[in-house]
Amino acid sequence: MADAKVIPFDDDRSRARRRPGRADGEAAAVRALPGPQGPQEPEGGREALPGAQGGPEAGAEAAAAAGADTGAENGAGAGSTDGAGTGSGGWERRLAGGLAFLRRRVTGDYEVDEFGYDEELTDQVLMSLIRPLYEKYFRVEVKGVENIPAEGGALIVANHSGTLPLDGLMMQVAVHDHHPAGRHLRLLAADLVFVLPIVNELARKAGHTLACAEDAERLLRAGEIVGVMPEGFKGIGKPFGERYKLQRFGRGGFVSTALRAGVPIVPCSIVGAEEIYPMIGNAKTLARVLGFPYFPLTPTFPWLGPLGALPLPTKWTIQFGEPIPTDSYAPEAAEDPMLMFNLTDQVREQIQHTLYKLLVQRRSVFF
Repeated sequence: MADAKVIPFDDDRSRARRRPGRADGEAAAVRALPGPQGPQEPEGGREALPGAQGGPEAGAEAAAAAGADTGAENGAGAGSTDGAGTGSGGWERRLAGGLAFLRRRVTGDYEVDEFGYDEELTDQVLMSLIRPLYEKYFRVEVKGVENIPAEGGALIVANHSGTLPLDGLMMQVAVHDHHPAGRHLRLLAADLVFVLPIVNELARKAGHTLACAEDAERLLRAGEIVGVMPEGFKGIGKPFGERYKLQRFGRGGFVSTALRAGVPIVPCSIVGAEEIYPMIGNAKTLARVLGFPYFPLTPTFPWLGPLGALPLPTKWTIQFGEPIPTDSYAPEAAEDPMLMFNLTDQVREQIQHTLYKLLVQRRSVFF
């Protein structure tokens, strides 16, 4: 399989305009990171259709996709099975799109950024796999998504819980599917994520990156929405008796990063994740042997084997709070420990207060 094209992170974010095509099967060149401004497309450049790069095969593929679109329009006006385009034109268009996607994966005619983020794979495959869990199983309700800026960088800070980090994935779908601008959330993940086989590769493809200040600041300065859960393993692995009680928010590193990048901090409160795996015990010896921060014992795991790993179908609510601006502070404010402490405490208190409010409003854990 050919290598994907690696693009500079701060290059043109538009996916509608693509770089000049290359012959099928030719390995992509890996370009070094440019300065503040990446290479620009010449003015008047023609906007390419998906899959319209490369040689004659790509052109034929684009023509087939265009023909499928025309067929769908004609079918809708002349006896298609329903008004949603599910007649012959609809499946032809989906088939053409699927073939175009597969061809790009095989020939390496797709783009990833320097962190390994594959936007096309995330949108068309990974999100589609997570979405049924989000919509049908946990039935996530989203509030306050308009508090996330329509453009530019922002740091979303959320509580962390649930024994397994499903809350981060659900938050990623919430931002992408409900934000008017369809923005993508780039999550900061712990070291453990990037040493696990398969999980490491999928996390990179989905836009996750190591939870370090340098990567977070680079993403924020490039105008990305970045998500962080400062509780870390202390939050996700806390016992069921301490549910919805926020743990310590580290040393305020996320506040320092937001101050340096001059982006707003958006508090986020997640209710419902605490009950998917009620953690009633921790096999610490087994955790040390396996190299895990904890080994959960729940009412169903490990007693029921693989069936015990199935999360309970709780009802979730994700609420994004009012953003806390940081652009009014001087650059040296990021080195002020008292300011970082105060802002960290402000974010933590806002998340905790919203959690209590959502819990009071909740009718049931499952409905």
